[in-house]
Amino acid sequence: MRIKLFLVLSFMTLSILSSQAQGEDGRYIEVTGTSEVEIVPDEIHYIIEIKEYFKEEFDGVSKPEEFRTKVPLSRIEQDLRSSLRSIGITEKAIRTQEVGDYWRERGRDFLIAKNFDITLKDLNQIDKIIKKVNTKGINSMRIGELKNKDMETYREQGKIKALQAAQRKAAYLVEAAGKKLGDVIRIVEPQEGMFRYSMPPQSNVRASEVASFDTFRTIKLNYSMLVRFEITDK
Repeated sequence: MRIKLFLVLSFMTLSILSSQAQGEDGRYIEVTGTSEVEIVPDEIHYIIEIKEYFKEEFDGVSKPEEFRTKVPLSRIEQDLRSSLRSIGITEKAIRTQEVGDYWRERGRDFLIAKNFDITLKDLNQIDKIIKKVNTKGINSMRIGELKNKDMETYREQGKIKALQAAQRKAAYLVEAAGKKLGDVIRIVEPQEGMFRYSMPPQSNVRASEVASFDTFRTIKLNYSMLVRFEITDK
């Protein structure tokens, strides 16, 4: 047991001394390389929330306390599904996400809401949805998620490009100092973040007033690599 402990302590001491020697020598350069990969999505999840409303909300004269005629959720859903079918979106592409009750105000009737997750293959279908659906009863419309079946391949490409960028950066900095770039000593890959893309909610608006989603037409993934290279004499 004492021999084992002695060997472990000896190894730790050796590692510390080696690390200190390298630090004192200063014969390395550490840089960060970055890259951005832009991907065209082939699967788009478009989220539409419908919610009951009162007809009087849209007559332009009634006050909130005069709202009486509630349009039921079933009718709003029927109209929405009919509009989606008319532009070629099948029932298989529509999934109910959640249902909730929303109190209008204390002492008044509550309004029921329902979310739909619609799977699209083409972003241009969103333009058709916005133009076709009756926005009365539509509480919000947004892009929930963008996907691509080759996402893993794109991730690999992004990391490789970030590493290559770090190497180029280190090379010209070292050469500017009259030295030569040596072998890779260490590569640190920062933890990847989660990427979600959404549109600002659109509530009870005309199709012409819906915000543009041009900036959401592609998936942008950013990567960085922290790399340490050895410095050698020319």
